[in-house]
Amino acid sequence: MTGLQSGRFLHTMIRVRDLDKSIDFYTRLLGMTLLRRKDYPTGKFTLAFVGYGDEASNTVIELTHNWEQAEAYTLGSGFGHLALGVPDVYAACKTLEAEGVKIPRPAGPMAHGGSVIAFIEDPDGYKIELIQRA
Repeated sequence: MTGLQSGRFLHTMIRVRDLDKSIDFYTRLLGMTLLRRKDYPTGKFTLAFVGYGDEASNTVIELTHNWEQAEAYTLGSGFGHLALGVPDVYAACKTLEAEGVKIPRPAGPMAHGGSVIAFIEDPDGYKIELIQRA
């Protein structure tokens, strides 16, 4: 596998129905930056990249919006979740809850010991684990 050892994880792509709502969620509520956005009229889709820091040295999320997608996407059973390290999971959940974000697993220690975590959902229902990091 020559050439792969120096690879880097670039992005995770998720499909979203309402791009503006998703960009607002990831930027305003989760503090990411909209790094770039481009329409592809011949393919009838838009790509928007959000993340913490630049793409050159950070893994980012690619939000793919297919213009003609009317129905919600089926998330399937193979996808698990995205994970974000935050300094205070409790405070983050309090802020997000006030914004109407769904929190299916409130902030607290893991059941079998370990980190303080919570699970939230983005506007399309994708699960995001918040993990407390000092």
